[in-house]
Amino acid sequence: MDIAIAQGLQRRGVEAFSARDCGKLGLTDEEQLFFTSQEKATIFTHNADFLKIAAMWNDDGKIHCGMIYCQR
Repeated sequence: MDIAIAQGLQRRGVEAFSARDCGKLGLTDEEQLFFTSQEKATIFTHNADFLKIAAMWNDDGKIHCGMIYCQR
C-alpha cells in the first residue's frame, strides 16, 4: 500500500502507520497480520492474499484486529 495513505490519515489525526514506519517491510503476509494483531491494529491492503490468510486464521480460531481490503 502506498505510504501516502498512512501519512494522509496521520495528518487527519488518525493513528496510522505503514510497514516501513515499523521496520516490517520484509515480513511475510502472515507475519504482517500477526504483527498487527499484537499491535491491535487493522491492516489496510489491496493484496488479496490477506483475505485468504484471514479466512485460514478464522478457521483455526486465531484472532486478528480486522482488515480493510481495497481492490485496485
